[in-house]
Amino acid sequence: MKYLIVGLGNIGDEYRNTRHNIGFRLLDAFAEASNVAFEDQRYGFVARGRVKNAEYVLLKPSTFMNLSGNAVRYWLNEEKIDIERLLVLVDDLNLPFGTIRIRKQGSAGGHNGLRHIEQVLGTNNYARVRFGIGNEYSKGTQIDFVLGQWTEEEEKELSGKLEPIKEIIPSFCLQGIERTMNMFNNKGQQQ
Repeated sequence: MKYLIVGLGNIGDEYRNTRHNIGFRLLDAFAEASNVAFEDQRYGFVARGRVKNAEYVLLKPSTFMNLSGNAVRYWLNEEKIDIERLLVLVDDLNLPFGTIRIRKQGSAGGHNGLRHIEQVLGTNNYARVRFGIGNEYSKGTQIDFVLGQWTEEEEKELSGKLEPIKEIIPSFCLQGIERTMNMFNNKGQQQ
């Protein structure tokens, strides 16, 4: 079985350490722990690996956040992966910093990357991992907050908050979304 694991973010140095790029950071943490490297390919940066009998393709789209669906559709088709084996890693303003929520489907919740994936695929029936970036911003400054850099304190805590992804992705590939949700939702979220 083959799986497509997509981390959402924006390419370019100016976005590298922004809250909106946590999907890229999550994939980077998993790739490093798995000893796989990304290569620049069509529509994104791609790494490949295995966990037991499951093969995975990691994708960091190079299409910018608002056009992520194009990269997701291309790689699902290119690798002949069913949508049931797609997992999208994304930032979430509605969750406290570092909180992880796994869902097997759902609305875009105002997230442009998820919205575009839903439009292109014609469904919101795909799994996602939402990583809380908090919502410590004043009215009218949401975009600046999302595209802003992590605070010094958040950056210190971030590596520990990324740790669960190293277990979540293998669990999704080997046990499926239901068991992964049961195992990781609410597990150690307020450390």
